[in-house]
Amino acid sequence: MPLTIRQAFNPKSNSIGFLRWLMAFAVIFSHAGPLAGFYGGHDLGLQFTTEQSLGGVAVCGFFFLSGFLITKSRQGSSTIFRYFWRRILRIFPAFWAALLVTAFVLGPIAYIHTYGSATNYWSPTVDSPFRYFTDNMFLRMNQPNIAGMGSTIPLGHAGGFNWNGSAWTLIYEFKGYAIIGIFGLLGILKFRWLVATFAGFMVVLNTMTWAGFGDFTKFAPFLNDYKNIMVLMPFAVGMVFALFDDVIRIDDRIAVAALALAAFTYFSGAGWLLYGQFGFVYVLMWCAIRIPLTRWDVHADLSYGIYIFAWPIMQFSAYFGLQKAGWWVYHICIVAAIHLVAFASWHLIEKRAMSLKSWTPSLLAAAQKKAGPLNDKIKRSLVNPNFSSSRYAQKLRDIDNQLTTSVGQAPSAISGDSQPNQTRRSAGSTDRA
Repeated sequence: MPLTIRQAFNPKSNSIGFLRWLMAFAVIFSHAGPLAGFYGGHDLGLQFTTEQSLGGVAVCGFFFLSGFLITKSRQGSSTIFRYFWRRILRIFPAFWAALLVTAFVLGPIAYIHTYGSATNYWSPTVDSPFRYFTDNMFLRMNQPNIAGMGSTIPLGHAGGFNWNGSAWTLIYEFKGYAIIGIFGLLGILKFRWLVATFAGFMVVLNTMTWAGFGDFTKFAPFLNDYKNIMVLMPFAVGMVFALFDDVIRIDDRIAVAALALAAFTYFSGAGWLLYGQFGFVYVLMWCAIRIPLTRWDVHADLSYGIYIFAWPIMQFSAYFGLQKAGWWVYHICIVAAIHLVAFASWHLIEKRAMSLKSWTPSLLAAAQKKAGPLNDKIKRSLVNPNFSSSRYAQKLRDIDNQLTTSVGQAPSAISGDSQPNQTRRSAGSTDRA
């Protein structure tokens, strides 16, 4: 039989870094349409399909891989607080840098080039550059424009302007993080069929949305727009791939069939959003294991930097007419600039931020140490290892198993014997020390 994902996937040696870079690269080429006036002013891909742009396909892949990787990460996280701290460090610092660079570097330079002075840029009647950061800093892009700019560039002529149009997905990405975090806190990740049920629910809503069966919000009012379904559904499928990695097999024949399904539905416009994308995500998982580009991001993980800086840089270049130099010159310059910025973002911001993933402020560490005995006492009074899937319950079971091995008596969590419980409390104190 072909190997399962668990047997074949090496967390430290796979091609996911390359795939994420490739999809970020696809987003660049896709968005060059409306931003630079190429491809008839449309995102790349919409010239030969009616369902999804190339950038949309890439977003689907991003969310699938995020669901897979973050679920694996959550299974290894020590606490819910540490989990969210690490997710915050991965998303926010570089995103905030992108907002600040846009509002206080790219924006004023473009404004001066267009109008000859930056006076009105700093005190506009609408869309202040100072509000651009505060209004968007929590991932929801409430203010897309700055100082009413955009009328002189291709996107403005198309009827609107947005300094970072691809950043809309970040709030949904964090929603996915929250789902996994809550599932882990409640122990749902330990019961993978519950996660499969959630993913199945998302697939049903996806079918309702794109097959025109009606208003899905009647069944899921918390999913208040179709974008939740479009991106969180592949995220949920990624969660399933992570939890059922001992069941799902990586088969070359299935990969060929899945690729054929994805390609046919995409180019024919006959069901990509309904079922073609499921073939695509299987192919992605196959590529992550089978493609031997395992050291692609050894010097820098460029994908996130490309994603959050590409659109502002392309908008900025449009003010100086780079698109008029032609398709090849435009793309070569844009690709080079974006990769340089992404490289700097990784080494100056992202990598440094992630180095703090295990950091605890000294005051908080001292408070935790002081409150440790009381916290442990409360948890011992509340947690019964016979009826809990929490990490703390597992810790108690492990202690009992160790005592069983060394003393040769039945685990207290199972037998209910009082003497092993007393021994366990002593062992727990030693373990805590």
